[in-house]
Amino acid sequence: MHQRPSAATWILLTLAMACSGAHAAQKGAPSNLFDELRPLTGELARYQYLIAATPQLTGNDRLLAQQMLAFSENELGLYSEAVRDFPLRNELPKGLTAPPADRWQAVDGVDAIAALARNRRLVMVNEAHHDGHTRELTLLLLPRLRAEGYTHFAAEALDGRDVSLVKRGYPIASSGSEYLHEPLYGDIVREAIRLGYVIVPHEAADATPQGREDGQARNLYEQVFAHHPEAKLFVHAGYAHIDKQRGRIGSTRPMAMQLSKLSGLEPLSVDQTDVREQNPRSEALAYHTFRHALRKFETLTQAARQPLDSNDPGDLPARPAADIYARIVATFHPSEPIALLRIDDHTPWSARPGVYDLNIILPPANPAPSDYTQGPLWLSIDGKQQAVLPPANRGHRPPWLSLGGLRVAVPVDSEACAKKFPCLVEAHYASESADAVAADRYLFLRDARNVLYLRPGAYRLRSVGADGQTLNERAIVVTRP
Repeated sequence: MHQRPSAATWILLTLAMACSGAHAAQKGAPSNLFDELRPLTGELARYQYLIAATPQLTGNDRLLAQQMLAFSENELGLYSEAVRDFPLRNELPKGLTAPPADRWQAVDGVDAIAALARNRRLVMVNEAHHDGHTRELTLLLLPRLRAEGYTHFAAEALDGRDVSLVKRGYPIASSGSEYLHEPLYGDIVREAIRLGYVIVPHEAADATPQGREDGQARNLYEQVFAHHPEAKLFVHAGYAHIDKQRGRIGSTRPMAMQLSKLSGLEPLSVDQTDVREQNPRSEALAYHTFRHALRKFETLTQAARQPLDSNDPGDLPARPAADIYARIVATFHPSEPIALLRIDDHTPWSARPGVYDLNIILPPANPAPSDYTQGPLWLSIDGKQQAVLPPANRGHRPPWLSLGGLRVAVPVDSEACAKKFPCLVEAHYASESADAVAADRYLFLRDARNVLYLRPGAYRLRSVGADGQTLNERAIVVTRP
């Protein structure tokens, strides 16, 4: 029997965890965590292991496990949950202020990058590995940069050992790292192949911080510019790999900086990770509201054994402080990826001038808080009951998954799961093999209905149980409404 915490205690603890800060890079990883994860090749198996293991860890080990859990959630289509459960916070330069509307204007981010890339030969766009929303921009840019003469595409997740990738036309589970198992990353690779880019895997064998940056830069130079001096290269990478100066990763010289030295080319570096929906305002507001209500109750009844403090909380809850992302959103109201340009000379706005050239601001994707009042969901993992947070964003999948109307919302449900959870429902292109990266997928944690976002066409719709076995499979055809 598991002992369930009181509703108030559970809600406060889980909200606090969801609203706490996190950092991307962790050192001194627990070797046993990686040893246990290494043989788990499926995303569902890794997710279940991390759900069970994370509560047993402390300090940096727990933070690393939370980050890896967010990776798994992202790969399983739980995009809002991944952002909520690992609220990555970047430390921005001191004194940085949001650009005011009287001096800056919002423009379409894809248009801005395409215009800036026209006279360049090297474009680099970064992503947050646990936030699939940061992959939408690259998918939208692929045809635009191809039209501007870009010839090569490099993606951090690809593995050079998949020699059949281009001939096959789509990635499979063994084509690269776990990041590639996320459906949008799979579509990035499909689209790059379809458009005729030369695909360039560039991961380095040296795993030390500087060795990895140097190795990636050297691989890109040797595979592209050393043999094709007129090539134009588009790189999709993580976090600070795209930086042109040291700083975000300490004294380590980033990959972009090293590639620039080797090639003599200055990259157009585009950041999406510094100013993004790091911690949904809906979750932070829910935390502040509930914490205030609990403090008010304790003050009025004088029944709390350990009051949070002796001050009367007042009649209104304190609102969470607005970060720079929230202030930009409140000023410019983005509904698509935007760049900010100075009104007088069209210079792009960068939170770190010299480190990268411009920030792309993505619209908020998670307006509704999780329904913490229902308490945790309970999953049976290896015969034990494990508590997980309720669905983020009230269970609604983020609207950016439609890719501006390219994909259609297709209703799915958990009927085939036979009330055994977690249960994965995924769609595969009918023309692709069973081990292909899914077109979209969603992990059900309870009986519910939801949607997959799919392009018009033929698919195999499959339900997979917690043990990895297929429960149901059927053919579907998606058409535009």
